[in-house]
Amino acid sequence: MDIRQQAIDVLKTEADGLLELAGRIDANFASMVEMICACKGRLVISGIGKSGIVGQKIVATLNSTGTRAIFLHPVEAMHGDLGMVSARDIFLGLSNSGETEELINLLPTIRDIGCKIIAFTGNPASTLARQSDIAIDVGITREACPLGLAPTTSTTAVMAMGDALAVALINKKNFQASDFQKFHPGGALGQRLAMNVSEIMLAGDAVPSVTTNTPLSSALQTLDRMDLGTVLIVDNHNLLAGILTDGDIRRLVIQGVDFSGMAVDAVMTADPLAISPDRPVFEALNLIEHHQITVLPVIDEEKKLCGILHLHDILGKGAFKFNGK
Repeated sequence: MDIRQQAIDVLKTEADGLLELAGRIDANFASMVEMICACKGRLVISGIGKSGIVGQKIVATLNSTGTRAIFLHPVEAMHGDLGMVSARDIFLGLSNSGETEELINLLPTIRDIGCKIIAFTGNPASTLARQSDIAIDVGITREACPLGLAPTTSTTAVMAMGDALAVALINKKNFQASDFQKFHPGGALGQRLAMNVSEIMLAGDAVPSVTTNTPLSSALQTLDRMDLGTVLIVDNHNLLAGILTDGDIRRLVIQGVDFSGMAVDAVMTADPLAISPDRPVFEALNLIEHHQITVLPVIDEEKKLCGILHLHDILGKGAFKFNGK
């Protein structure tokens, strides 16, 4: 078989496995999210072999998105590491078969400590599932491995379910971009989010702007030439008066509006949402996410236009500087 086709078949098999999981999301998943949100301690995730590696990835994702989690190796747990577990915690066991001996042997002690138990398993009738308060079915029809032996689709399924859990918790806890920045102070995105808007905004000739009473046809030329999907409208004193976007134009075209002889003032959105240049970038990102927009005008205390901030610049596709270099 062609090597490329082999790769395609693997990806399709794993994608099919994830779609199977999507069809089985039920009330158990919602109950799990509620339980973890109400938890006063940490989510203790445990597994061995490939499941253990996946468990460590899930722990990392949860910790970076506002849910405290630790990884507990089931063998090390039996030799002293159980001391890190308390009755305030929730235990999440990962096992495709649901019969992993090292994990099953740990469950009675976990229960004695007072933890609630959740299972991610491919076998809802397994020992792990039966001894859990909530069992999440992560079973798949077949592995991508041609021998059906190496964990491939099954590990992808567990990891994806962990991502689904993390995202559900992000939404349930209203985790914000500013919170993300607190947990990522050393990363590139974290650095940008900690900056002030003035450090990454576009300014000067890079700002697409026209004055009030400009013919709409001229404003459209500016919008097209600057290629930011937006043109800002200012008065004769450079005070921000309005904004016009690609989406606005599209809606006007659909409505059959005649643009001839029309000034930009007639179709702009007046007094648009804006931000100050001395505000942190994470605040700008929160506004962009909340209002589902892609650009923010930047204005000073007198409402004079200073610049424009695009989502791409926040995410790193624009020109920005670190430490003045």
